[in-house]
Amino acid sequence: MRAQVLIIDEVHESMPLGLEAMGFQVVNGVSWTKEEILAQLVNIEGLVVRSKLKIDAQFLEQASSLRFIARAGAGLDLIDLEAARQKKIEVFAANEGNKEAVAEHVIGQLLSLAHHLNKSDREVRQGIWDREGNRGWEISGKTIGIIGYGHMGQSVASRLSSFGLRILAYDKYQAVDQYSATMENIFDQADIVSLHIPLTDETRGMVNESWLAQFKKPIVLINSSRGPISPLAALKSGLEKGQIRGLILDVLPNEKLATWTEEEKSLFQKISLFPATLFSPHVAGWTHESYRKINEVLLAKIKAFYTA
Repeated sequence: MRAQVLIIDEVHESMPLGLEAMGFQVVNGVSWTKEEILAQLVNIEGLVVRSKLKIDAQFLEQASSLRFIARAGAGLDLIDLEAARQKKIEVFAANEGNKEAVAEHVIGQLLSLAHHLNKSDREVRQGIWDREGNRGWEISGKTIGIIGYGHMGQSVASRLSSFGLRILAYDKYQAVDQYSATMENIFDQADIVSLHIPLTDETRGMVNESWLAQFKKPIVLINSSRGPISPLAALKSGLEKGQIRGLILDVLPNEKLATWTEEEKSLFQKISLFPATLFSPHVAGWTHESYRKINEVLLAKIKAFYTA
C-alpha cells in the first residue's frame, strides 16, 4: 500500500500532482473537521498544512505513522517543533518560496508611505489637487535596520541595495554578510526598521514601550512577520509619543477581525487615525507566483528527505 499524505488546507494544484508523482497516495482533507483529521491520522505518513489547525503535542500523539509535516508558508509558530522533534517528525517550511513576494511588498508599502501614494490617489479621485500636502520624502540616504536576516530579510536587503539606503542587518541566530550590525547600531542610527523574525516566546511582544524608547530617532516601523510581535497598545503609544513616525503593518495580533474585543477595536481605530499608517491583510508573501513557488520548495524538500 502506498504511503498516504493528507492535505488539510487549500494549496496550489502542483502539490497533489507532485506528491503523486513521487508515489504517494494523496488524501484530500481540506473540508474535514479537526475531529475527522484526528480520526485518520494513524494512517498518515505526511501532512501538508497552512494555517487551519494548531499542530500541538496532543495532536501529534495521534499521528503514530507521521514522518513529515510540510507547511505551505514561512512561519512555523502553529507547530510544536519540540514535540515533532521528540517524535522524529521532520518539519518543512517554504521560506524560500515567497521571499521575493515579501520583499516587493515591503518596498512597495514603504515607497507608498514615503510618497503618500495611497493618500494622493484617494484625493485625486475626489477632485482634490493638493501638491504640497502630498510632498513626499525620499528613502535614499536613510538608514534601514533589518531585524532577522533569513530568506525574507536577505531578499529585502538585496532589493533595497539599489535604492541608496544604508542597510544595517541584525540576526541573533545566524551570521550576516556585509550589512552586519548590532541592535545597538540599529537603535542609534535607524530611520526605518523592518521586522523579519519568527513568532516565538522570545519575540512575542518584543515591540513594547521600552524597546521603542531605545531608538534615538523616530522610526518608520514595518512588520510583515507576525502580528503578536508588535502589540497594538505599544504601537499606539509609540505613535502618540512620536517614537513611530510611520507604521506599516501586513500583520495584526488578532487577524480574525470578527472576534475583536472592544479594546482591540478601539486601539486599532486610534492607530488608523494617524495619517502615516498603512495596512494590508497578511498578503506580503501571497502572490500568484509564490503560491506555486512554495509548493515547488516543499516538494523538493520532501523528495530530498526520502532520497537521502
